[in-house]
Amino acid sequence: MLYSFLYRSSTVALLPTNSTDAGSSKSVSSTNSASSTPNTAGTSGSGSYKDGSYTGSVADAFYGNIQVKAIIQNGKIKDVQFLQYPNDRDRSIMINSYADPQLTTEAIQAQNANVSIVTGATDTSDAFIQSLTNALSQAKA
Repeated sequence: MLYSFLYRSSTVALLPTNSTDAGSSKSVSSTNSASSTPNTAGTSGSGSYKDGSYTGSVADAFYGNIQVKAIIQNGKIKDVQFLQYPNDRDRSIMINSYADPQLTTEAIQAQNANVSIVTGATDTSDAFIQSLTNALSQAKA
């Protein structure tokens, strides 16, 4: 369950259906509420941000810093650009090469910073969320 909470994944438990069916079980699935609760910032379909470019705070991603800039157009997130990311180690370069585009795409689709943690890039994902949340707080209309 702790793993599920930290990595925003679903948990599955096998429970006996009743005392006479001790040999059989049914699957019960639950989803972590942290990943299914949307961030209310920027969820309006008409756009709820002020147009412009907003630079987020620098956030620690363990092996380096992440900083993003949110581009807002017509009240909506048009683009998210990485200004800083760990790129001094081969492993960091590899992680960011697949995580950064996923995080950017998901933030644009969601129109907020409530994005899923990318598998294998937890620190990068958390730092992205922190920096983008800061940028979007500046852009609130």
